[in-house]
Amino acid sequence: MPRQIKSEDLAAKLKAGQPAFIVDVREGWEREIARIPDQLFVPLDDLPARAAEIAPPQGVPVVLYCHAGVRSFQAAAFLEQQGLKEVYSLLGGIDDWSVSVDPSVPRY
Repeated sequence: MPRQIKSEDLAAKLKAGQPAFIVDVREGWEREIARIPDQLFVPLDDLPARAAEIAPPQGVPVVLYCHAGVRSFQAAAFLEQQGLKEVYSLLGGIDDWSVSVDPSVPRY
């Protein structure tokens, strides 16, 4: 079962300089509205064909996010099945990030 990470915990890790390989699994139109710092954009429907692109450096966790956490949880489960070890879904997605971490990120 995929692990989840709270927005506040991810923000604290990033602020402390701890790396994370952040992947947005939403649709393009959602990304145009709001985003958090991320390295890769792979819509959930494209994930099976593009899973090889999710290749974090050794020891760097993968953190997936979507709008509310459902799609990122599915993506995390898929990536675990593909053999990735340290994979997290952002609990509450970008919506929680907007509320808990960065109110400048628009909610939708």
